[in-house]
Amino acid sequence: MNAQRTIGILAETKSPPDSRVVLPPSLCQEAMQRHPSLKIVVQSSPSRCFADDEYRERGIEVVDDVSSCDVLLGVKEVAIDQLVDDKIYFFFSHTIKAQPYNRRLLQTILLKNIELIDYECLRSKDGSRVIAFGRWAGIVGAYNGLRALAMRLSLGELPAMHKCFDLAEALEAIRAIDFSSARLVVTGTGRVSRGAEEIVKAAGFEEVSPSSYVSSEHKGQYVMLPTESLFTHDEHGFQTSFYTDPSGYRSTLLPYLQSTNLLINGIYWDNRAPSFFTQEEAHTLLKSTRLTTIADITCDIAPVASIPLTIRPSIIGDAVYGVDPQSLAELPPYSSNGLDIMAVDNLPNELPRDASMDFGAMFIEHVLDAMMTHDYPSQEMIKQATIAQAGKLTPAYQYLTEYVNA
Repeated sequence: MNAQRTIGILAETKSPPDSRVVLPPSLCQEAMQRHPSLKIVVQSSPSRCFADDEYRERGIEVVDDVSSCDVLLGVKEVAIDQLVDDKIYFFFSHTIKAQPYNRRLLQTILLKNIELIDYECLRSKDGSRVIAFGRWAGIVGAYNGLRALAMRLSLGELPAMHKCFDLAEALEAIRAIDFSSARLVVTGTGRVSRGAEEIVKAAGFEEVSPSSYVSSEHKGQYVMLPTESLFTHDEHGFQTSFYTDPSGYRSTLLPYLQSTNLLINGIYWDNRAPSFFTQEEAHTLLKSTRLTTIADITCDIAPVASIPLTIRPSIIGDAVYGVDPQSLAELPPYSSNGLDIMAVDNLPNELPRDASMDFGAMFIEHVLDAMMTHDYPSQEMIKQATIAQAGKLTPAYQYLTEYVNA
């Protein structure tokens, strides 16, 4: 038998405001039909991609205060001054890598006795994530990268993705540009990279194998590089032990970049792994007049980053900046002496309605049933994604103790 549960959909409080939502109106309705003991209320928001009236039209209550709800669902980090004591929260906390900018957030969560469940840590038995915006980050990131490349190479002008009504409009625009003179590399083979591949294929690129790509310079081609094609160890090549200890490895990306115009970086990067290239190597690539543009969807910020030229995140509406690879000085985009970096860190927010519908469907399919049980904390998937509980870090996240106490 399901528990009686009230879910509050939070208004996003991070600045700049994020317009995505965990459950769009139609999916709130679907969730309550699926679980009659569930009630969903929505906190009013002027910036959400679905207007308050769209919820009301579906019979969903819209209120100013959702603090009386049992469970609170957000997308991005909740503002520290708006955290409610003793509540259950789901959101992307960006704390599991001990990110310094969110230390105070996690400290406050523990002080307020909040139970924090992080979407990023919700995983199936095989370890794969069950819910993510990754596909949409890949789609928007690749589009932005190709848009920057088209500007750099004077191939034509694409509308900004956030000004497109939906993905269909963006695809129509990208198919109108001739990219047949370009070559590109996509790092990774996961959700983000496969999302990027959807755009790359729509732009008319042909996929080739890593060996074919590096041995030829045919235009209009792209390659997807899995982890084993990106790193090697001088003593034993690539082994699966890399995933638990990447120390001692070196990057093998450089040969692929020597005939590449655009790098789309969509792979998870471990802080202990080497960067993909050095500043000097990037300078050499720029002088060769080939590599001009990097779409860094991963968006780790230098100096601890897979891309050492990503000196800051960029924002929607101003997605691209130039970087002098030798000095790391920021330049205007499309400068001849700089590489162009696209490093928006909330890419799915450029197609918020599409991304929210996809995310909400995954939440209902993979998470809602477990959350509606009386003993939800013992559900293995939720247990492993619970970072804080009863004022303490849970066993799986004890490694964050020093981070919290700093």
